[in-house]
Parts: sequence; C-alpha cells; structure tokens
Amino acid sequence: MDTDGTRETRPPSAGDIPRPAAPPKPSHAPTAGPTLGDWLRVPRSSDGPGVWTYGHVPRGAEEPEVTPTRQLVSGALISLLAGLLLWSLLWNGYLGGFWLWPLYMFTPDSWAGTLPSVVASYIWYAIVATFLTIGFGRLGRWPELVRRVLRGRGARPLQSAAPAGPEAGGVEDPVRWPQLRGAGLGEVADRLEGEAGGGRMNDVDYARIRRAWDSVRVDPSRMRAFADAVRDKGAGACVHPSGDRDLPVRAARHDLLARQVLLGTVEDGVRNPYARRGTYLALDPDVLGTSLLAVGPSGTGKTQRLVRPVVESLALQALAGQAAVVAVGAAGAQLGPDAAYDVVVRIGDPGSVYDLDLYGGATDPDEAATLLAEAFVGDVPGLDVRRAATALAQLLGPFRTAYGRFPAVPELRELLDQVPAAFDALRRELAADGAAHHTMLRELDARTRQHGAHGDPGPALADRVALLDRPAFAGFFDTTGQGRPFSLRALEHPIRVRVDLPERGHADASRMLARLLLAQFNAAAAARADRSLFAFLALDDASHTLTPQTVRGVQRLRSAHAGVLLTLRTLDDVPEALRTPLLGAVGCRMAFSGVTTWDGKRFAEAWGTEWVEARDVTQRTVFADQPLTRAIHAFRKLVTGKAVTTDAVTVRQVERERWSASDLAHAVPPGHAVLSLTSVKGERAAPLLVRLAGTA
Repeated sequence: MDTDGTRETRPPSAGDIPRPAAPPKPSHAPTAGPTLGDWLRVPRSSDGPGVWTYGHVPRGAEEPEVTPTRQLVSGALISLLAGLLLWSLLWNGYLGGFWLWPLYMFTPDSWAGTLPSVVASYIWYAIVATFLTIGFGRLGRWPELVRRVLRGRGARPLQSAAPAGPEAGGVEDPVRWPQLRGAGLGEVADRLEGEAGGGRMNDVDYARIRRAWDSVRVDPSRMRAFADAVRDKGAGACVHPSGDRDLPVRAARHDLLARQVLLGTVEDGVRNPYARRGTYLALDPDVLGTSLLAVGPSGTGKTQRLVRPVVESLALQALAGQAAVVAVGAAGAQLGPDAAYDVVVRIGDPGSVYDLDLYGGATDPDEAATLLAEAFVGDVPGLDVRRAATALAQLLGPFRTAYGRFPAVPELRELLDQVPAAFDALRRELAADGAAHHTMLRELDARTRQHGAHGDPGPALADRVALLDRPAFAGFFDTTGQGRPFSLRALEHPIRVRVDLPERGHADASRMLARLLLAQFNAAAAARADRSLFAFLALDDASHTLTPQTVRGVQRLRSAHAGVLLTLRTLDDVPEALRTPLLGAVGCRMAFSGVTTWDGKRFAEAWGTEWVEARDVTQRTVFADQPLTRAIHAFRKLVTGKAVTTDAVTVRQVERERWSASDLAHAVPPGHAVLSLTSVKGERAAPLLVRLAGTA
C-alpha cells in the first residue's frame, strides 16, 4: 500500500492467494446525520403554518432598527482611538496617578522594588485595560460589528439542532417511551429503548410504533397484542403489510415526528415578512389537507422539487400507518422507484402487474355512471354531465343485473353505439327472469328511445369510450375478475400507489383517465368510514383534468382528512370559468418562476392587498438670499453640475398588492417560487418567496 492510500500494482504470481469477491456497490450514499435518540430529543416549535419545526427558533415579529455598517465601522474606530488616547494619558501620567491608588492601598510597603510588586502592578494594569476595552467596546458597538462581519461571510447552513439537555435522560426522554411506562408496560419500553440505543430502530419504526400505541389508547383491548408484538419483534413490530420499514432511497429531508418534508428556505429579503426570513419551509398534512395548486412552465422543477418530495413524505407516513397516497403521472416521470410503492399500475404496458378499476370499486350503477360521465365528457362544453350520467346508468344498471358485473370497455362501447347483437343479448338475458327485471327492461327501453335524439349524450360518450377501446389497452380495465384491478376504495388502508399514464402515445386517453382518478378519489375519500388515515392524491400534470364537479369535490376534501396536489404549466389549461373557483378551492397556492403575467394576475387577485408604508421624496431647489451663500451655491453648482436642492419626505399608508402580476412574471429568480399556505385550522401564511431545496 502506497503512502497516499493507493494500492501498488504488480504482476500476479501463481502463489498468490485468491481474494474474495468485492462486496456489491451500495445503491446510494450512506446517510449522515444525528442518531435516532438525538433526533427525537431536538425540540420542535412552530409559529405558523409551513414552518420546519425541527430546532426552529422563533424570530421577532418586527425587524429591529439596523445601523448602517459604515456608521458602525466609523463609530468603532472613533471609540478605539478614544480608548487608546485615554490609556496613553493614564500611562504617561498626564492625568495624575489617581488610577494607581487601589494598587497602593492593597499592596504592602515591604513589596516596593520586589517581584511581587511588579506582578501586582501588571495585574492592575491588565484590569484597567480590560475595563477600558469593555467600556469603549460597548460605546463603539464592537460586538454588533463583529457579529455582522461573521454573519456576512457565508450563507446560513441547514441547521443541525442540538438535543434538549436537562430532560434528555429523564422520565420525559422520548427514547425511554414514557407513555408506555406510565401505562405499566415497562418491559415493552425497555425493549424499544434497547432497539433505539442499539441502532436497530429508525425514524419510520418510531413513528409506526407510536401510531400503533395511539390506536391502543383508543381501544385498550389491543394492548396485549401490542405488547406481545413488541416483545417478539422489537422495532419490527406492527410493520406495514408490505414488510418495508423504509424507502429504498430518500430524495428529500423528512421529519416523521412532525410529519414534515423540507421544501426550501424562505428568502432573507424585504419581500418576505421579517419573522419568516431565513427560516425553513416545510409541508405536512395540516397544510396539504387544504390542497395545493402549483403553476409553472416546463423545466422549473415542479416534479423534482415539489411532487417527488411530497409523495415521498406521504409514502414514509404510509409505512408508519398514518397515510395513504396515490401518485399519478406520465410514464417515465421521476416519482420514485417501483420498490417505493405497494401498487404500480402501468396503463398500456403489457407487463403491468396491476390493472385499474374503471368503476372505482362502486357497486351502485348510478354512482359508477356519475364517475364515468365526469371523466368522459366533463370537459366537453355545452354537454350536460347529468344527462350523460343518466344515459350511462340506463346501460350499467341492466348489464350488472343481467351479468353480475359492469361491462368491459368493448361491451360498453357496443351498448353506447346501439349495436343490435349486444342490445338483443342483454334484453334476452333480462327477459329470461320474467317480471323480476321489469324495471331494468324499462331502463333499457328508455335508452333505446333517446338514442339519436337531439341532445343525446350517447354519441359523445361512445367517442370517449373509443379512446380506451384501443389495442394498446387490450386486457386492461377488465371486469371479469381475471386481472388484479386497483380500486381507490383501498384508501381505507395505508397504501402507496403509483399510476403511470400513457401520455406519449395516448394523450387524450391519459387526460380522461386522470379526470377519472380525480373524480374517484374525491368520492372515495369522502365515503371512507375510517378517516384516521390522511388520504392524498398527487397529479403530476393536471392539465385538462378539472371540471366544475371535481373542483367542488376538492373544496370538500379538507373535512374528509384528505387533499390533492395539482400541477399545471399554465392556468390556460383550465377552462376560463374554472380558474377563479380553482384558486378559491385550494388553500395553498404556488407560483414557480417563469409564469406569465396572465397567470400572475390570477395569483395576485387571489393573494389580495396589504397596507404598506410609502415614502415620497420631493426635491426642491434652494434659493439663497445672502450674497455669500449665493456664491457658495454657484461654486457648488459649477463643480457638481447640479443645483443645490433639499429633500421633502412624505410618509403615508397605501394599499398595494402583495405580489403583482409583473413581479411574479419577472422578479422570481430561477429555482424559486412564491408560496402561500393555509392550514386545516384556518391559519394562514402570507405569500413567501422560497428558494426550493430540490432533491438530494
């Protein structure tokens, strides 16, 4: 081995002992950070929505008066010179020897001319010099100048907060599980404490077991099963059904104790409130529960800097038994590896293990027809979605009654096209049971009479169903029970789902499926019996997927403990009549750099105005009366080329937009975004200019 750490190369010899194979290369770099115990002991505080609570130190609400640096430097130099002058006068005896009286009073006369006398003298000189330095340092504000110089040397790094000290090892130490000890489960708490101290427990394990304990507190009958599971499996107790205890890779920084994901840093500038400048901004279910709309052109990082971190955070919370997440994007979108999900639906890919339930797990024909009508023709101008839902229900009800299932895509297309063979077969199947299905035969007859009439939605529905009746989708949307369809009714469980849409070759079908998933999510989230899990849907591209009914459904999600994330390249991808209702339906709005002034105008109207202090400076030429003053003014004008003026300052309160359309279009730097937040409780954060952290 060379001294620089590199291995010396030499020809192999026959007597060399064969070396074992090198270990496989790790898939990602090792994570560096605090231990689990230190991470748990760090205090967390918040003074508003979106604050990264890990080690957060609240700031004052008002900005203190700041002295200019040049004034600080001049004051420090003047005080230094004054201090040196006073010391020189004292040292050379110009002010007398009064300052040496304490030395003469406390030293015996027998020390005169001896070494102790010299040592005592220099100690006294040091004491006097220290007092002068402290006094003139305070007078010249030296500490403030030093702090400003050190603070200006570099950007503030991401905080690595220190754990709480006094109570870290006491009863309230979270690593010791005081809740379990208080309930009499000391042995269980010891096992978990040992797992954490031995490095066998991670943050997901801690959050998952704490979630399980919360369920035990609600239902004490589960306590014995909980205690037995922890004794047997330790940190692996109450594991997610997938068996995963972490994601294969993390692309962002997360705090599972506060259920937050770090999004970026609030810019330390005058555009942001003083209390939020320089702080870190994070998202959690408390703000995501009001839904988030993000608008920005392609290439601004909506997927990598927003959608991916948020989906990853909800996936970690799903492993902890706290959330259910569905991520929808085009095939190839960087929404995380397949191993990070429980279900991956690749529509149009023959190798996909899972299929998509076209009817969203509904068993009621009217409910299924409403969802399909919203997806198929919800974006068609002038077409009544309710009539389309009625037309579909007139077919779905009889078909389900006759065959015990809903029709597949080819069968539904034939029924909408009034293919005689399909209609006759369905009618014969219903008539075979006699009068029992008289109501369904009447529904079928009504559909026959309405077919081809003025305003009949059947042809439009048939055209949209034809987008799914393509060879690329053969085998998908199966209703015979032969496949593995995924239904959004699974939001009752902590599940992680990713749906890949065939955006490249079937753009219209992808948008229709995105509308279907959004409508099904709104219905499934509201119909959940157990709303303890936070349900979340992330649409990586929501262009042409929003309808009046889905916008109203998004507004109702916050009461169902659910939310959605919608990203758009521009608001022009939303019907004009829905742009204002959409901005009003979501509680969190985000404008990336590069938005147009048209989009910026909509955001500016949504964010409203605020009262600010405006200073108007008026310059007035000074006319002198005295001859000498006029001569001086004339000489000054000759030298500077400008007349002598005086400034008149007027201060008044005016109402201005928080962010104007022009500022949003031109004043947001690349890699930044303007974000406003609203929590489920109603707390609001004004629009903040945020430097996005991106992915690690």
